[in-house]
Amino acid sequence: MRARDKIKSLRRLSTLRQLWGWEGKTVVFTNGVFDILHGGHLQLLERARSLGDILIVGINSDASARRLGKGRGRPVNRLADRAALVAALWCVDAVVPFPEDTPERLLARLKPDILVKGADYRRDQIAGAAHAKRVARLTLKTGYSTTALIRRLQGRT
Repeated sequence: MRARDKIKSLRRLSTLRQLWGWEGKTVVFTNGVFDILHGGHLQLLERARSLGDILIVGINSDASARRLGKGRGRPVNRLADRAALVAALWCVDAVVPFPEDTPERLLARLKPDILVKGADYRRDQIAGAAHAKRVARLTLKTGYSTTALIRRLQGRT
């Protein structure tokens, strides 16, 4: 399957989610901006995928990424490019962009079996946690941060 074919609308993904449920597959969901893909992202996505049969990745729109206060000029890469890069990863089964600041609406509709976030989030900080059967907080790879990477490239360590 081509990477761009993995990028789905919420409507299409809702239908697929229902089908995967009927097939008894465990659906895992995670989300983020994924502005500049790095080894920390890959590790998190591979570990998330290992928890189930299907991995869905929600990606913030350009406008919502800007509202998250990641820094001036962010996101660096446009949504279409960020989504295509994440979709190209072997461990990702579907990518769904979202315009809101959190994936709460997606989670309410998709009701994943497992919601994955980094261990830097407390459970009470995880938007949409009530819509998943289980929440997994995974330890992040030390030293990997898109914001820190950009600062380093700009000489602002």
